[in-house]
Amino acid sequence: MSAADRPRVAVFRPPDERIDAAVELLESLGADPVADPMLAVDPTGAAPRTDADYVVFTSKTGVELAAGERADEGGPAERWEPGDATVCAIGEPTADALRARDYRVDRVPAEFSSSGLVAELEAEVAGARVEVARSDHGSAVLLTGLEDAGAYVHETVLYRLERPADAGDSAELAAEGHLDGALFTSSLTVRHFLAAADERGVRAEAVEGLADAVVGVIGDPTADTAADAGVAVDVVPEVADFEALAEAVVDAVDS
Repeated sequence: MSAADRPRVAVFRPPDERIDAAVELLESLGADPVADPMLAVDPTGAAPRTDADYVVFTSKTGVELAAGERADEGGPAERWEPGDATVCAIGEPTADALRARDYRVDRVPAEFSSSGLVAELEAEVAGARVEVARSDHGSAVLLTGLEDAGAYVHETVLYRLERPADAGDSAELAAEGHLDGALFTSSLTVRHFLAAADERGVRAEAVEGLADAVVGVIGDPTADTAADAGVAVDVVPEVADFEALAEAVVDAVDS
């Protein structure tokens, strides 16, 4: 355990308000946060198409770009409008981001995943034009699933997700046995953590160190990615929400 018996918990959110909010939340839960962003957003400048029957958003970042809020970072300068399209969000955080910007949300699948959205829409999208607006690391499950259901699917890459050059302090802490918990929010955060550990020459030690910590992930796909890489997963919250993940991991560390 870290100083003053506060569990040291690593968080890998992008280096913007999300990492700040994550640090604040962990501190409020009695943890000692290790802020080690594993994802940086690089906007492509593209915007969602306006001629689709359905438009799918998979993240808050995609919504911010579509709304024209990141023009100074290279995102679209104008706000996208959905017209008559059915607006779909994978997960309540993405839906909340849309509503906060005065976009309507027509569909949110019960299961917050690509396969969950396919199950939600597959009976009705035959012959429809579906626009998927997301990052360059989106799951192929969504595209192939909707295409198999008879939809004409178009993907617009709104942003690329890159690993910051200085990422990896948490990997060294894990390798030294000084990490009590870790919060992985996507498969890419797992891959980038391991790549950073590789670059620092501590991958095997970091994986071993995580085995002695409480590892939490959002969703089964991230759990599968971790397991495939030899990272034991301890916590998968029922709700795909960062706050639920943080609370569950800190509770598990304390128990």
